[in-house]
Amino acid sequence: MITTAANVNDVTRNLALVDGIPPVAGRVGHPRKRPDALLGDKGYDSDTNRRELRKRRILPVISRKGSPNIEGLGKLRYVVEQTLALLHQFKRLAVRWERRLDLHNALVSLASGLICWRRLKHRTP
Repeated sequence: MITTAANVNDVTRNLALVDGIPPVAGRVGHPRKRPDALLGDKGYDSDTNRRELRKRRILPVISRKGSPNIEGLGKLRYVVEQTLALLHQFKRLAVRWERRLDLHNALVSLASGLICWRRLKHRTP
């Protein structure tokens, strides 16, 4: 998560967010350091963004402006939208009231932990 000022376009922090992803599980001794692909809507469509993602060996799956959406992309992006909706259940996070960034980030971390705990608690074995 990267917190920005109000009304900052998401695409401006896209590459910083991708660069901040920790290594994910892969083959033993060879953890993957980058995701295979980045899914984005038309707001992330720019040649610079695509070029930088390809430099990092990440396949950009981004709909082009002025063309039909990529088939099935909405179903995959639903996960992102659902995550934001879950975070907005915590009214304090729907609108940022905290002036201090460390307090806001702590509240987001706490809310994320509570969401995961609830999911695990209600999961059937």
